[in-house]
Amino acid sequence: MIDVTDQDFQERVLEASKAHPVVVDLWAPWCGPCRQLGPILEEVIDATEGKVVLAKVNVDENPQISARFSVQSIPAVYAIKDAKAVDGFVGAQPRQFIENFVKGLLPSQADMLVALGDESSLRYALELEADHQGAIEALSELLVGKGVIDEAEELIKRIPETPRTRKLAAKCRLIRANLLSDDVSGQNNRDEIVANQVKSNGSLTKIESELEELLAKIPGDDSAKSQFLDILATLEPDDPIVVSYRKKLAAKIF
Repeated sequence: MIDVTDQDFQERVLEASKAHPVVVDLWAPWCGPCRQLGPILEEVIDATEGKVVLAKVNVDENPQISARFSVQSIPAVYAIKDAKAVDGFVGAQPRQFIENFVKGLLPSQADMLVALGDESSLRYALELEADHQGAIEALSELLVGKGVIDEAEELIKRIPETPRTRKLAAKCRLIRANLLSDDVSGQNNRDEIVANQVKSNGSLTKIESELEELLAKIPGDDSAKSQFLDILATLEPDDPIVVSYRKKLAAKIF
């Protein structure tokens, strides 16, 4: 358990929540239900042996935190993961409720398998949770890197689109169109994709040459436009190539 103030909330709660869930207990010394809830929260969270951290906030002394959560009644409890509130409740609750609340913050067996990252662990994770987003994204990425795009595409269809699956789907389409080689299809950023490429058209890299060839067919060729956008999708949004060629595409279309 830690006591958190307006001054250290960012570091001890928001930043810390990127490593493990943090439960924020907003309370005050004069609050009877707070005194009932506090010991239960402490016992249940202590039992996680550090997997979940309890952060106590005295609302009388820390108005900024109270305002952040728009606190109208206490006790108010919020679960923070990756610097975002993911769950919460207001008022004193029975021990079983608290245990279920905290249990929901702990990593599942599938989560722990995904953290291992190897193919067999990821496949086992999907046996446990067929629609586990992290497992699908990680396994699809491994498969695309190996050129096993049919299976990767089927996996991606199981979950709603995310930035990561959007990039993977684009890579699959480019591999099918022979615009992306298997040896770079699993890479995640522009530096890895174009590093050490031989200049193929004056000062242009291979990827820029491909974009120029596709751009010349736009707007009349819808397939060329789709492939052009897929190539950009495999790069980071702030990559200079993406910025430059999105402008070129806009100039062509409009």
